[in-house]
Amino acid sequence: MQGGKGASGMEFQDKTLKCIDCGADFIFTAGEQLFFYDKQFKNEPKRCKPCKTKRVASLGAPTIAAGASYNKVETRTTCSQCGKDTTVPFRPTQGRPVFCRECFQQRRTQAATA
Repeated sequence: MQGGKGASGMEFQDKTLKCIDCGADFIFTAGEQLFFYDKQFKNEPKRCKPCKTKRVASLGAPTIAAGASYNKVETRTTCSQCGKDTTVPFRPTQGRPVFCRECFQQRRTQAATA
Protein backbone atom coordinates (compact mmCIF):
# COMPACT_ATOMS: atom_id res chain seq x y z
CA MET A 1 0.00 0.00 0.00
CA GLN A 2 1.43 3.31 -1.00
CA GLY A 3 1.74 6.04 1.60
CA GLY A 4 0.11 3.85 4.28
CA LYS A 5 -3.35 4.39 2.77
CA GLY A 6 -6.08 1.82 2.73
CA ALA A 7 -9.04 1.43 5.05
CA SER A 8 -7.78 -1.61 6.97
CA GLY A 9 -4.03 -0.92 6.91
CA MET A 10 -4.31 2.82 7.60
CA GLU A 11 -2.09 3.95 10.43
CA PHE A 12 -2.45 7.44 11.79
CA GLN A 13 -0.12 9.27 14.13
CA ASP A 14 -0.83 12.38 16.18
CA LYS A 15 0.08 15.56 14.29
CA THR A 16 0.80 19.04 15.56
CA LEU A 17 -1.09 21.74 13.66
CA LYS A 18 -1.20 25.53 14.06
CA CYS A 19 -4.51 27.32 14.71
CA ILE A 20 -5.27 29.98 12.07
CA ASP A 21 -7.09 32.14 14.64
CA CYS A 22 -4.86 32.22 17.72
CA GLY A 23 -1.62 30.75 16.32
CA ALA A 24 -1.38 28.12 19.06
CA ASP A 25 -0.22 24.60 18.30
CA PHE A 26 -2.81 21.86 18.79
CA ILE A 27 -2.80 18.09 18.37
CA PHE A 28 -4.75 16.46 15.54
CA THR A 29 -5.00 13.02 17.14
CA ALA A 30 -4.81 9.70 15.33
CA GLY A 31 -8.44 9.07 16.34
CA GLU A 32 -9.55 12.39 14.87
CA GLN A 33 -7.63 11.61 11.68
CA LEU A 34 -9.40 8.25 11.43
CA PHE A 35 -12.74 10.01 11.89
CA PHE A 36 -11.86 12.53 9.14
CA TYR A 37 -10.76 9.65 6.88
CA ASP A 38 -13.99 7.69 7.53
CA LYS A 39 -16.12 10.77 6.79
CA GLN A 40 -14.01 11.42 3.65
CA PHE A 41 -13.13 14.94 4.82
CA LYS A 42 -10.45 16.35 2.54
CA ASN A 43 -9.00 19.07 4.81
CA GLU A 44 -7.35 18.95 8.20
CA PRO A 45 -8.82 21.12 10.96
CA LYS A 46 -7.63 24.73 10.94
CA ARG A 47 -8.65 25.76 14.45
CA CYS A 48 -7.91 24.52 17.95
CA LYS A 49 -10.92 23.35 19.96
CA PRO A 50 -11.36 26.62 21.94
CA CYS A 51 -11.26 28.73 18.74
CA LYS A 52 -13.61 26.32 16.96
CA THR A 53 -16.05 26.54 19.86
CA LYS A 54 -15.89 30.37 19.81
CA ARG A 55 -16.43 30.40 16.03
CA VAL A 56 -19.42 28.07 16.20
CA ALA A 57 -20.94 30.20 18.98
CA SER A 58 -20.38 33.42 17.01
CA LEU A 59 -22.07 31.91 13.95
CA GLY A 60 -25.13 31.08 16.04
CA ALA A 61 -24.95 27.31 15.69
CA PRO A 62 -26.22 25.46 18.76
CA THR A 63 -23.59 23.84 20.94
CA ILE A 64 -24.71 20.89 23.00
CA ALA A 65 -22.76 19.79 26.05
CA ALA A 66 -22.53 16.06 26.68
CA GLY A 67 -25.80 14.82 28.14
CA ALA A 68 -27.51 18.20 27.77
CA SER A 69 -30.70 18.64 25.83
CA TYR A 70 -31.77 21.63 23.79
CA ASN A 71 -35.11 23.16 22.91
CA LYS A 72 -36.36 22.13 19.52
CA VAL A 73 -37.36 24.92 17.17
CA GLU A 74 -41.00 24.72 16.11
CA THR A 75 -42.01 27.15 13.38
CA ARG A 76 -45.59 27.76 12.26
CA THR A 77 -45.85 27.98 8.49
CA THR A 78 -48.04 27.12 5.51
CA CYS A 79 -47.45 23.98 3.44
CA SER A 80 -46.12 24.88 -0.01
CA GLN A 81 -48.06 22.02 -1.61
CA CYS A 82 -51.52 21.85 0.01
CA GLY A 83 -51.66 25.26 1.72
CA LYS A 84 -52.64 24.05 5.19
CA ASP A 85 -51.16 25.55 8.37
CA THR A 86 -48.50 23.34 9.91
CA THR A 87 -45.48 23.41 12.21
CA VAL A 88 -42.01 22.28 11.19
CA PRO A 89 -39.02 21.40 13.43
CA PHE A 90 -36.71 23.99 11.81
CA ARG A 91 -36.57 27.59 10.66
CA PRO A 92 -37.52 27.64 6.96
CA THR A 93 -35.00 29.10 4.53
CA GLN A 94 -36.16 31.96 2.31
CA GLY A 95 -37.18 30.69 -1.12
CA ARG A 96 -37.27 26.99 -0.21
CA PRO A 97 -40.58 25.08 -0.13
CA VAL A 98 -41.90 23.81 3.21
CA PHE A 99 -44.24 20.83 3.42
CA CYS A 100 -46.64 19.51 6.07
CA ARG A 101 -45.99 15.98 7.32
CA GLU A 102 -48.47 14.39 4.89
CA CYS A 103 -47.13 16.16 1.78
CA PHE A 104 -43.55 15.52 2.86
CA GLN A 105 -44.22 11.78 3.26
CA GLN A 106 -46.06 11.69 -0.07
CA ARG A 107 -43.13 13.35 -1.88
CA ARG A 108 -40.68 11.03 -0.15
CA THR A 109 -42.63 7.95 -1.23
CA GLN A 110 -42.83 9.24 -4.82
CA ALA A 111 -39.08 9.91 -4.90
CA ALA A 112 -38.32 6.42 -3.59
CA THR A 113 -40.40 4.76 -6.31
CA ALA A 114 -39.10 6.96 -9.12
